Amino acid sequence: MSDTETYQPPKVWTWDAENGGQFAKTNRPIAGPTHDKELPVGKHPLQLYSLATPNGVKVTVMLEELLALGKTGAEYDAWLIKIGDGDQFGSGFVEVNPNSKIPALMDHSTTPPTRIFESGAILLYLAEKHGAFLPSDPAKRPEMLSWLMWQMGSAPYLGGGFGHFYAYAPEKMEYPINRFTMEAKRQLDVLDRQLAERPFIAGDEYTIADIAIWPWYGQLVLGRLYSAAEFLDVESYKNVMAWAKKIDARPAVQRGRMVNRAFGEPELQLHERHDASDFETKTQDKIGTAAE
Repeated sequence: MSDTETYQPPKVWTWDAENGGQFAKTNRPIAGPTHDKELPVGKHPLQLYSLATPNGVKVTVMLEELLALGKTGAEYDAWLIKIGDGDQFGSGFVEVNPNSKIPALMDHSTTPPTRIFESGAILLYLAEKHGAFLPSDPAKRPEMLSWLMWQMGSAPYLGGGFGHFYAYAPEKMEYPINRFTMEAKRQLDVLDRQLAERPFIAGDEYTIADIAIWPWYGQLVLGRLYSAAEFLDVESYKNVMAWAKKIDARPAVQRGRMVNRAFGEPELQLHERHDASDFETKTQDKIGTAAE
């Protein structure tokens, strides 16, 4: 029996707070805070409030890459936002991001402090502020921006579409899984064709386009998202796979994916990050092993 035969939408939709599967307690049809809770502020100008989902990993990788270049102004405190507990609906977090989504960044080096939300906006802000991971040739900037915006527009189909219905929905439904699998594979093919003749997404240089796309599509083909690597036949996207492994081998990327991580292998979890020395308890051998 098809979905259209088993479910007919009501004339006016009403919210059933218990309906929604794994994320029923974290999704709601209204904005604004649910409780009062101030955000902590550490010693560095940059204060990141996040979780190591793909969107969160974008920003921690970017910050670690900037620090690896010697950009000391990119030193940061990273605070864990437990979205399963509803931290994103606290009054302090909503002041930084009215959309109640991670990541959110406050730059206290400005007066008044600057808030930045949406991961792509954060990457662009940091790249422009520190003059790094942007094309050296200004004529190539539109290509890089196009791929950055491609990621921001495409990832919801991968995460909220394919990932949700394949991995998280309360019931497996053929139509949405087929629909979003088709789109996920189309996006992988877009990337595979783009990477066929260039080492990085926007050309010869590693840019914020790579930093934005890798946590989603790179980690997908490396088998880290939705346990779907075999289902999607990711090995067939050879150019994406080679690019994903190349990015994964970067030490800053290995550090960045650990920050605000509160799931998976314990040795890869760094719940909060306030100084480079916080990584010392996580040996480089363990990091390297996890990246292989």
